[in-house]
Amino acid sequence: MNYEIEFEKIDKNAEIIDIRSPSSFEFGHITTAKNIPAKELLAKDLSPQKEYYICCRTGKLSKQIAKQLREKNIKAYSVVGGYLKWLETHQNDQTNETTALKAEESLRKKFHREILTKFCKAINDYKLILPNDKIAVCISGGKDSMCMAKLFQEVKKHNKIPFEVVYLVMDPGYSPKNRELILNNAKKLNVPVTVFNTDIFENVEHITNSPCYVCARMRRGHLYNKAKELGCNKIALGHHYDDVIETILMGILYGAQVQTMMPKLHSNNFEGMELIRPMYLIREKDIIRWRDYNNLKFIQCACKITESASKIGEQASKRLKTKNLIKKLSLEEHQIEGNIFRSVENINLSTIISYKDEQGITHSFLDDYENRK
Repeated sequence: MNYEIEFEKIDKNAEIIDIRSPSSFEFGHITTAKNIPAKELLAKDLSPQKEYYICCRTGKLSKQIAKQLREKNIKAYSVVGGYLKWLETHQNDQTNETTALKAEESLRKKFHREILTKFCKAINDYKLILPNDKIAVCISGGKDSMCMAKLFQEVKKHNKIPFEVVYLVMDPGYSPKNRELILNNAKKLNVPVTVFNTDIFENVEHITNSPCYVCARMRRGHLYNKAKELGCNKIALGHHYDDVIETILMGILYGAQVQTMMPKLHSNNFEGMELIRPMYLIREKDIIRWRDYNNLKFIQCACKITESASKIGEQASKRLKTKNLIKKLSLEEHQIEGNIFRSVENINLSTIISYKDEQGITHSFLDDYENRK
């Protein structure tokens, strides 16, 4: 029996059940979809009288779930091609000019305080842009880096500090479909991208120990190298406030260390190059609101390793657990997120057992303990 159905054949008012994780659902979903992860859906007491349209990322897992529900006499159908198929079909619903203008105007008006102001504050507070910088704005194809590209365009319009930008897209081995989605979004948002190819996915595909970490290191190296080749002295990455607090807590829970994701860093391997993070103070929820307000549809992750939950990298899994923990704690105490962020600004060395300096030398509280009587 065929349990599959094309999206176009579903009644426009019908509810679609997206069985991906909540974090994947947040990145983007079919407009009429409701999020119920696969395990929860299978455990629910569903009505035999209703029809259920089930969606996953590619249509493979949803087909399995639909079959299992059918065995329980539930009228379940798998949406052919899943979210990616729907995204490919509906990405051109708006004209390029209309989409770009609306996205730009919303940054200046509706999301001025939550996004644009915080972008400029990070640039000023951390001195991220200096006169005559040439910055490679690195675009992965997701919501964060695309929003960052539009923010750089807004800042460039005023040009209070003279600087240049290059919008850089690295293809680490995307599928043709994912590459097309990224380029179409760049065109739709009027972001003139420079694309270059690498074979990173192919090189990390068979790595079992921390593939996400290895991939991230390789990506950064290729970005630095290409940016320097183009005459840039800085690369800009789209890490936001939530990435920062997750990194702080992950360091404590999984690394037994107090550290943070810095707003800027000098490169150790590429002389004269620097990494900056101008989205440092922007909340992820506001980027999501900007994306949804403008009806933008981005890929979540085009990595072959994390295409399914069963293959999720160790580092990605730890980050997801940490994200969920922070979310849970914040429901009980609203100041939790801010406290985590400020914790690395309020370190008192006299209350630390030991710490390492820039040369890697460990200093103990015992070194001058007797002198502090």
